[in-house]
Amino acid sequence: MLVEIPDPEVILGVILAFIIGIVGLYAYFKIRPFVKIKSEVFDASQTERLEYYERQLIDMKIRLDALEIQGIEQKIEDPNLDLKQFLEKLAKNEVQERPIEQKTKVEEEPEKVISTPNPVNLPPTNPVDYVLQLITNKAMTSRDIQITLKKSREHTSRLMKKMFEDGYVQRNTESKPYTYSITEKGMTKVGKLEENQIVG
Repeated sequence: MLVEIPDPEVILGVILAFIIGIVGLYAYFKIRPFVKIKSEVFDASQTERLEYYERQLIDMKIRLDALEIQGIEQKIEDPNLDLKQFLEKLAKNEVQERPIEQKTKVEEEPEKVISTPNPVNLPPTNPVDYVLQLITNKAMTSRDIQITLKKSREHTSRLMKKMFEDGYVQRNTESKPYTYSITEKGMTKVGKLEENQIVG
């Protein structure tokens, strides 16, 4: 088989084209860093501007969050302040009203004690006897008894419960607060107490 050899001009053209291509690639890679630096300078200025705006946005976001948090705290504090002021007013009103109620009740109670059929007019040392004498003429609430006895609410509640269980007093559950009145057994005990005081 015979192979035709191309003309020397064609071979030279191909070799020249190959060499030009290699030189072009070499030149491209040599020039490319400089071109890249110019584009990077351009990109760097753009990047700096973007970073600047990003920092500004972050700063504004932080300030906005801080303002929102302060607004929420103020909103939370305001109802608490109003509630505290309201409770303080209520407490002041109760303090102002209670002493008046206590004074009037305390002033009324000695009259009840005086009006009881206790000839000596001295309160008995036993609180059960004393309460029975108090409620001989009129039913009383546990609060009234507490004020007269000058004992704690818990002490008075225990005392009235024991007296109710022992059958000395009866509890009226139809009224709020409950009122206590003396029973026949309680009247008998008061009668015995008066006899002992007369004899004594």
